[in-house]
Amino acid sequence: MWFVQPKQDYVSQIPWKHADEPDVMSWRIRARNYNIFVANILFSVLFFVCLGSAYLMSFGGWSLLSKFLIGGGMFLLFLLITMSMTHQTSILVYRFTEKNAEVCSWKPQMDAVKPFLKWSAIILMPIVLVLILMDPSLLITSLGPLAMGFAAWMMGSSKGYQEMARGSRHEEIDWTKTEHIKVWRKRSMIALTYQWKPFKRNSSYRPRTHLLYCFPEELDDRIQFFKEHLPDAKYEEGNIDIP
Repeated sequence: MWFVQPKQDYVSQIPWKHADEPDVMSWRIRARNYNIFVANILFSVLFFVCLGSAYLMSFGGWSLLSKFLIGGGMFLLFLLITMSMTHQTSILVYRFTEKNAEVCSWKPQMDAVKPFLKWSAIILMPIVLVLILMDPSLLITSLGPLAMGFAAWMMGSSKGYQEMARGSRHEEIDWTKTEHIKVWRKRSMIALTYQWKPFKRNSSYRPRTHLLYCFPEELDDRIQFFKEHLPDAKYEEGNIDIP
């Protein structure tokens, strides 16, 4: 959930493969590296689901004001959770050297789940203990906070699970062989396309494209860099296909 994500310095934790080579250009950006048109359609459908669910829950109120507060609060909560699912962002870090380029990307939303579960368990446990003292038959209600705390501990101690859930990726870009540069100014993107062989043996060359996400105010600087270092590459502007 993006609205409770902790602030961390991820850049220093990246194990660059070509760390011994001085970088000539690098930047870090947070972007939605997917087709947002599909995400918008899904969000539109779930918007009405959230609205209907909040409306039904508003009947739990005992007055018009309480119904409005319950319904409005639940609708806002459902909407935030829905956005965290349909419009997730990724952190992308690019590092270019004279001969190589690397990009590391991951989804930081998973980093928010652990503190969310931990603090939910801390807040709910005293409430559950009071309820148990009032009525011992409610002992089963303690399973919820205990399960949250256990899940937070498991997520924090399992490095493999963290990497899987965060969708961590590391790619190398053979950018010096770029034959085609395409820029989509609307989304501040640059596509570098070059020929590569998937396997060293029994495979033919095929085009490979890497998408670079930039800050709008830095886009022209990135374009100028590639034009200077790749004078033979074809330059084009227009929409870029995003998988």
